[in-house]
Amino acid sequence: MRDGPPTTRDEKGSVVPLVAIMATVLFGMAAIVIDYLRHAGYEVEHIRHGREALDRMLRSPYTTQVDVARDQPVPFSHKHHVAGLGIDCRFCHTSVEEGAFAGIPPTKTCMSCHSLVWNEAPILEPVRESFRLDVPIEWTRVHDLPDFTYFDHSIHVAKGIGCSSCHGQVDEMPLMWRTETLDMGWCLECHRDPVAYLRPRDRIFDMDFDPASQTRQEREELAALYDIASLTNCSVCHR
Repeated sequence: MRDGPPTTRDEKGSVVPLVAIMATVLFGMAAIVIDYLRHAGYEVEHIRHGREALDRMLRSPYTTQVDVARDQPVPFSHKHHVAGLGIDCRFCHTSVEEGAFAGIPPTKTCMSCHSLVWNEAPILEPVRESFRLDVPIEWTRVHDLPDFTYFDHSIHVAKGIGCSSCHGQVDEMPLMWRTETLDMGWCLECHRDPVAYLRPRDRIFDMDFDPASQTRQEREELAALYDIASLTNCSVCHR
């Protein structure tokens, strides 16, 4: 995987790429610079090339972190735990069906197994120390939306959107990374045509299920059953 960009932590303790902060500033500055260039007599073609270059940078994996495996205090492998051991998503992410936040497991969840399995492995010492001191492990958030964006896991799960639709084939990731940008355009693709991404509720946590394996009619029947609507109003996500 690619190396990630330089990072800092925000007021919530979440890791934020410095380039993402710079991008926010650049967007505001770009409008000012473009207006100046236009009044200074620069050709529209030159301005367009500049905007395209900025856009490519902002949408590159260096900024979006797509396909960038993030460093963690413990190299937790979803591939080993999900594909290898068959552990269900909900064993660790306990609130995914009931709350906005899917939940990050407390250390005692890890120790329910690792007090017996690999209980002396040096690589798991941060887990044992966390348990002894009763201090949470500071995991690096991989999927972290801006504070001005409202997202609720439970409603997406209830409406037939599976984990892999947003998080990718987690069962194939030895370290966790994003497979999608999580930007507004990507979210709107689904919100404009949610039928394309629906699956039966009993396949929500099935990493191998592909919504495209169903016919359009089958997905439309699910949409009727789940009372699905196309929600593109700004207030749905920005409240």
